[in-house]
Amino acid sequence: MAADNAIIIGMVASNFAPKHRKQIILWGVFAAFLFRVIFAFSATYLFQFAFIKLIGGVLLLWIVNGLRQDLFDTKKIKSPTKQSKEPSFMSGVYKVLIADITISFDNVLGVAGAAKDHYFLLIFGLFLSVVLIGVAASYFAKYIKDHQWVGYVGLAVILLIAIQLIISGLIGYGVITINEPFASWF
Repeated sequence: MAADNAIIIGMVASNFAPKHRKQIILWGVFAAFLFRVIFAFSATYLFQFAFIKLIGGVLLLWIVNGLRQDLFDTKKIKSPTKQSKEPSFMSGVYKVLIADITISFDNVLGVAGAAKDHYFLLIFGLFLSVVLIGVAASYFAKYIKDHQWVGYVGLAVILLIAIQLIISGLIGYGVITINEPFASWF
């Protein structure tokens, strides 16, 4: 459940110097924990609204476009006399926060559904997912920096999640219907 958050945080952080990379990952992990706690208490209520899924999907599309620009359109200058052109630190933090809001909601729904009425399992599952985000995001940030093709795979994963959220929201509004074998995907 934490892999999608870790991929996004790692992709955003990979564009920054190691000092800022660690800070963005810390912000992402803290935000993931905070949003998971908030959503854990309000998940059943918020899940009733299809527009939440639509907004989340659109926000993820915005994040995919921003990450695509940051990862692949920015030319990095390697001259020691010139500074590299890295995106602003705050833009990285904003992207991570928006991604955390969007993805934490469906992660909480998955953990809450698995835990049912066992609140200890719910808290343990949320804590475990946040720890996994922190560990995996650091790994993804370094790996994406070294292997740019992984960034394309990450963008595809995030795009798939965005499309699933949008389709799920449209199903909630009755705009489209999905055949029964594919309904579990949304």
